[in-house]
Amino acid sequence: MKNIVILISGGGSNMMAIVRAAEREQWARRFDARVAAVISNKADAAGLALAQAQGVATAVVRHQDYPSREAFDAALAQAIDVHAPALVVLAGFMRILTPGFVMRYEGRLLNIHPSLLPAFPGLHTHRRAIEAGCRVSGVTVHQVTTELDHGPILAQAVVPVLPDDTPEALAERVLAQEHWIYPQAIARWLSETD
Repeated sequence: MKNIVILISGGGSNMMAIVRAAEREQWARRFDARVAAVISNKADAAGLALAQAQGVATAVVRHQDYPSREAFDAALAQAIDVHAPALVVLAGFMRILTPGFVMRYEGRLLNIHPSLLPAFPGLHTHRRAIEAGCRVSGVTVHQVTTELDHGPILAQAVVPVLPDDTPEALAERVLAQEHWIYPQAIARWLSETD
């Protein structure tokens, strides 16, 4: 069985989209894959309760409990490796990972970013797209590399930027596309790996 471990920091809406797609699209039968665990760096992340309600194992590795990024990433990797992951999925995981962590899961570490990369890596993507006068924005699923938001692109979806858009309104429309594109990109990754 290909175990998928999802990392979250908050509400878990992308995580839930993935969990629901795995069930609805029968990933266990089609790809011999399942969402094995959800891990958060925040004990109060609302997504943990959602995952538990779906019968998914959960764990918390609080970054505040460690003296350095390297120490946190080592503890996080230990919690992930309990589940022998074929794939590690960042779904609203708001931590920059160390190169050592990224290399440990090289080729099997995915992220979703709310812009059409390579445009607007990092934070405040919606505000930046509006301020730049972009007519479109969107979302990118990519493999994680040691360079922030610059890994190989697996999928993108385009969202129009409307004349009277606010960052919040654009974010809402982009998030709807995230919930669709992320599970599809993961399913494609699973179908292409043995």
